[in-house]
Amino acid sequence: MMIPFQSVAQFRALLAAQPGPDQAAREAAEARNGQLTKPPGALGRLENLAIWYASWRGDPAPRMAAPQIVIFAGNHGVTAQGVSAFPPEVTQQMVVNFEHGGAAINQLARCFGARMTVRALDLERPTHDFTAEAAMDEADFLAALGAGWEAVDPDADLLVAGEMGIGNTTSAAAIAAALFGQEAADWVGRGTGVDDAGLANKARVVREGLARHAGSLHDPLEVLRCLGGRELAAMAGAIAAARHHRIPVILDGFICTAAAATLAQAKEGALDHCVAGHVSAEAAHGRMLAALGKDPLLSLGLRLGEGSGGALAIGILQAALACHSGMSTFAEAGVSDG
Repeated sequence: MMIPFQSVAQFRALLAAQPGPDQAAREAAEARNGQLTKPPGALGRLENLAIWYASWRGDPAPRMAAPQIVIFAGNHGVTAQGVSAFPPEVTQQMVVNFEHGGAAINQLARCFGARMTVRALDLERPTHDFTAEAAMDEADFLAALGAGWEAVDPDADLLVAGEMGIGNTTSAAAIAAALFGQEAADWVGRGTGVDDAGLANKARVVREGLARHAGSLHDPLEVLRCLGGRELAAMAGAIAAARHHRIPVILDGFICTAAAATLAQAKEGALDHCVAGHVSAEAAHGRMLAALGKDPLLSLGLRLGEGSGGALAIGILQAALACHSGMSTFAEAGVSDG
């Protein structure tokens, strides 16, 4: 698929011109929902989910046939600061595990009939340590955005973007602090399982990163370039591509949400085609979702990444669509609607 931008300025312009939902399809879906054989509102959020999905697919009675999960993997120079309980080599090892079908996300993709692909992004060349310089120069940033964009299948009817990257909870915390304020310590979490000293170290690293790039923090895309990673930039590119193709998105956890938040801060409404799949065990994830106005579908204490929470939520959306599009109306069933 051709990447429709060759500069950050062009990517910004693309965000500003993204399509909106199909209002006619939404109204028809709402009308259908009001005629189904159930009391009004009896299916709760499932009703709203189905109507939301219908509005983006342009179909008042949609069915999901081709969900896609894409896992992006990147390595982070900031791991030199000791921010993770695991070494960077684990990123490549987990990519191999994904490719061989042995990870949790492989099992979840099978459960819900999703096609899963993995994109490893220059793992032999980690991003720069963001306490010393920008994580990515503009060329690397554009390449990562573009890799995310082209990874999205235009024929998919749902996208979950996941990630693998040792050190990336530190990048996500730095992005969240840059976008939403508060202290670094308010956004860092234990990630892969660091102890109290490790947690304090992560807060220090985030503070140093924020100080180093203070002059760029007014610009959400610069925040992503300076503090993020290739896999975070790729997730942002994929989420933007999904909007371009009117493909609804289920957001995954803390890291995916941080990447998506840069789009939301760059352009109001940029995440209207997205729902939050879950709230993770990373304490700051719930605060970030609240700041974005996203109410998570699930809360299961997950902190794995890999798109696992988003993948689980595919089942919730499938259930919503099965009820909305498969149930009979009162007239079809010959049931009195009162």
